[in-house]
Amino acid sequence: MKTNVIDNIPSNMSAKKVQKTWWVPAGLIMLSVIPLIFGAIRLNQLASGAEITPDNARFFASPSPVIIHIISSTIYALFGAFQFVSQLWKRGNGWHRWVGRLLVPFGLAVGLSGLWMTLFYPRPENANDLLFAFRLFFGFGMVLSIILGFISIRRRDVNQHRAWMTRAYAIGMGVGTQVLTGIVGALILGEVNKFENALMMGAAWVINLAIAELSIRKRSTRQLRTA
Repeated sequence: MKTNVIDNIPSNMSAKKVQKTWWVPAGLIMLSVIPLIFGAIRLNQLASGAEITPDNARFFASPSPVIIHIISSTIYALFGAFQFVSQLWKRGNGWHRWVGRLLVPFGLAVGLSGLWMTLFYPRPENANDLLFAFRLFFGFGMVLSIILGFISIRRRDVNQHRAWMTRAYAIGMGVGTQVLTGIVGALILGEVNKFENALMMGAAWVINLAIAELSIRKRSTRQLRTA
């Protein structure tokens, strides 16, 4: 009886570890649900010829960038979430590599289309210079992180590849966290001004990157202990 109990411990621990691992993509997908819904609504408006208002006039005047941004963001957010499941890339089934090849161009499309809209679309009424600077900074940061991650894996530097791609995904998921920071800001401050709105949106990117860096450091520490 004692032998059976002891033999069952690794199996139970492994099952718990797998279950815990799958919470990561589930949480990331949940974080992206609201932005993806709004993106689908925007695509429907463009396709159906909805009424043009001051809020959406810039999208009807030049729809290609926003269409590219929404479609590429959807693919990047959903497929990218599963890149954090270690079981998928440790089994040698090619999932991580093939999906990674898909995500690099779509991730670049997310960042570059976001930069294009920031630079060339008329500014929304609730956007000030600070928010403009945030969007440029983090947009360039996302594009640069993907490029550095791609260069790292070409050099067979797996650790740097994971780190840069984690940072890129964290920036890309900023819009999901902005929903949460916006809700918290509205509950605490009520109606916010342009400056407060910019701070809350910037805080979302900072929060995501802070979590990404903690994850990167935790992984590095685990590898050192294993070594």
